[in-house]
Amino acid sequence: MSAQPPVLLTIEQGIATITLNRPQALNAIDRELARHLREIAEAVAADDDVRAVLLRGGERAFSTGADLRERLAMTPDELREHTRLIREAAEAVAGLPVPSLALIRGYCLAGGAELALACDLRFADTTARIGFPEVRRGIFPGAGGMLRLPRLVGPARAADLILSGRVVDADEALRIGLVDRVVPPEELERVAAEYLELIAGNAPLAVRAAKAALRHAFDADQERAARLIEQLRASLDDTDDYREGLRAFAEGRAPRFRGR
Repeated sequence: MSAQPPVLLTIEQGIATITLNRPQALNAIDRELARHLREIAEAVAADDDVRAVLLRGGERAFSTGADLRERLAMTPDELREHTRLIREAAEAVAGLPVPSLALIRGYCLAGGAELALACDLRFADTTARIGFPEVRRGIFPGAGGMLRLPRLVGPARAADLILSGRVVDADEALRIGLVDRVVPPEELERVAAEYLELIAGNAPLAVRAAKAALRHAFDADQERAARLIEQLRASLDDTDDYREGLRAFAEGRAPRFRGR
């Protein structure tokens, strides 16, 4: 019987579920997992039928970050390659053209937390423990967290988390904006599924364009950002989905979007 791959993918009713699948290692990110995650995220990005993505780990951990046992035997060049692979995986997740949601149970640390940051939203249960403890190992976050965390929680709170290396519980993570929702463990699956179904029911072209527009919200050149956002907005005016949305509103019924 062959071993299961380190990342699993299922697609059902427009929702792609990507599962980190090294439970015996608490989903520590070795080179194989990073490669698989990048490839799967790129394949999902190319699938026009996908309307939303759920990125999940296991019961005990979303991911504890880079596989430190693997790194112990690496040369400096291999260490740099490993970091690059994790960064590429995170960028592939961040580059998804549809909304993405990280479902967090248990430990979500270091590179694993950076993968969660690469998603648009993060839902956690009360067992979640999230942190960036890299400074305790002689490094700092290298997979996009140094850019994404300050934008998410603000510069001072990002400095607190990164410079101390401390791990926060679910309640604090919610209070500082590191996660968007915290629910009891038995409710997490349902809450996440209902939210993704809500997104998947919206006009897919509009959702994709809105996500693309949101990427420009923090552009240094705000005038350029405003022009790009206006172009994205105008591109929706002549779509079948927009006309269907108007007709459905006038007729008092639910719209039937077709992604055209």
